[in-house]
Amino acid sequence: MPKKYRVDITAITETDITEIWDYIAQDNPGAACAFILQLEKQIGTLERYPERCPLIPENESLDTAYRHLLHGNYRTIFKIIGTSVIILRVIHGARLLNQGILEEK
Repeated sequence: MPKKYRVDITAITETDITEIWDYIAQDNPGAACAFILQLEKQIGTLERYPERCPLIPENESLDTAYRHLLHGNYRTIFKIIGTSVIILRVIHGARLLNQGILEEK
């Protein structure tokens, strides 16, 4: 049986998710709810095999080993530490991750 990881969501990620909901809900609150529910379900899949997700291209410039999971136009950026998956950010796919984004808000 594969090991199970604990998935931790940072406060900044919770803010990201709220802002995504707010943005989508301006046009369609039902779609916003559906999108966030699917996003949260997808994040929950990281309890098993988080290594299946690719390393992000920005790792070389950031000197990190972050991975991402794609959902629609958004990237869930995370790192694996032992048996924990730490969700760092959920950002629009057009944005590149940099140290400033990790420290925003």
